[in-house]
Amino acid sequence: MENVQSVTEGRQVAVIGCGYVGLVTGVALAHIGHSVICVDVDQDRITRLQRGECPIYEPGLEAMLSPLMSAGRLAFTTDLVEAVDRSGIIFICVGTPMSDTGAADMSAVEKVADEIGHCIDGSYRIIIDKSTVPVGTADMVTQRIHEAARENARRHGFVPDIDVVSSPEFLREGSALLDTLYPSRIVIGARSERAALDVEALYARIIDGDFELPGLPRPSDHRLPVPVATMDPASAEMLKYAANSFLALKISFINEMAAICERVGADVTQVAKGIGFDPRIGHPFLKAGIGWGGSCFLKDLSALRSTAASHGYDPVLLDAALSVNEWVRESAIVKLESELGTLEGKTIGLLGLSFKPNTDDLRDAPSLVVARRLIGLGVRVKAYDPVAMPRAAEALPGVKMVSDEYELAEGCDAIALITDWPQFRGIDLVRLKKAMRQPVFLDGRNQFDPARLKALGFRYLAFGR
Repeated sequence: MENVQSVTEGRQVAVIGCGYVGLVTGVALAHIGHSVICVDVDQDRITRLQRGECPIYEPGLEAMLSPLMSAGRLAFTTDLVEAVDRSGIIFICVGTPMSDTGAADMSAVEKVADEIGHCIDGSYRIIIDKSTVPVGTADMVTQRIHEAARENARRHGFVPDIDVVSSPEFLREGSALLDTLYPSRIVIGARSERAALDVEALYARIIDGDFELPGLPRPSDHRLPVPVATMDPASAEMLKYAANSFLALKISFINEMAAICERVGADVTQVAKGIGFDPRIGHPFLKAGIGWGGSCFLKDLSALRSTAASHGYDPVLLDAALSVNEWVRESAIVKLESELGTLEGKTIGLLGLSFKPNTDDLRDAPSLVVARRLIGLGVRVKAYDPVAMPRAAEALPGVKMVSDEYELAEGCDAIALITDWPQFRGIDLVRLKKAMRQPVFLDGRNQFDPARLKALGFRYLAFGR
């Protein structure tokens, strides 16, 4: 990376949690001129980061680490006390995974709040919830910090002076840096005007677009200044769940339309194209296929369902979105069975494993469901993914990982495209077909032209086409 931005009036910021959200947030804030210290309990992760090694696959991220550390604006530690002591603004970016009940597991957030409370002094601090958290979390974090600080405050004669703000992220894995530095909007949920203005000032260079990001150009449709939505914390917390739930609903809707299209002889790709021109609907998230995955949609829908149920409301639309997504994954197996007959003893190759392109994340990936179902039916399963195979080898010990698309095809009775990596569009389909035992191609992302594959002799399967 070149042209690390000069520091103007940078703030001292702590970011607690070095996963996708925390690491990208820390790097982005350091890039726009703040001094950032990132904290994580995982010593191995911190050691790798201190060496300039990125523990996650995210385009452009690793190249930014060493220059920012050399410039003195980015540091990594396991010492939360040191980070809090040095910082006036503290981001909480720890995980809130789905619990057995479907509600968000808030144990990591609670633990961090307690630890912050134990080590603060009387200096004013803003604590920002960046994690996706249920409504009421800002109040809970405030209460826990005050309770944890009570004895220390009494002993040293100070009153904790904090504001807890909800400022949810809207980043997409695979384009996380772009989404963080060129956001569609910034949400600030604060109870005090002081905190709201301070957080807006923290984001000022992002809001104004007053920086360069070499190698990752600004999107052509990026709005400047970035819209800032200031509201109360509960609304900001609810907003994040509502946004992700709506996107999941949109995908599940087009997948249900695909099921109807198959039965009536329509092409869902043409239907989606047509309805997407309506500005009230738009084209994004209208791509039918094998369903959504990742760390957010399932977790956030489930958490919102749990919140609704705890307040006596039955969220039927959210239930429907989840049901359609489960069904569409299972339909991939049904399609293969319809084409191949019994699947026992067959060899099937999975093209792509990560839940989406440009990431190695396997959380709730459709590939996991499909692979395990096939193995359970006695299928020999092979797989290839450009970056996710090291993680997949641990999650799918019964799957044979191969070196490229063509080794994957050797001896296969069918290939199923699971992840629409851009490089797969350039596959030599003639070579692929020659290597297969049977030329069955299940296009789980409706990425290929059906007429072309059929002309090449493939038995082409898709969703809604």
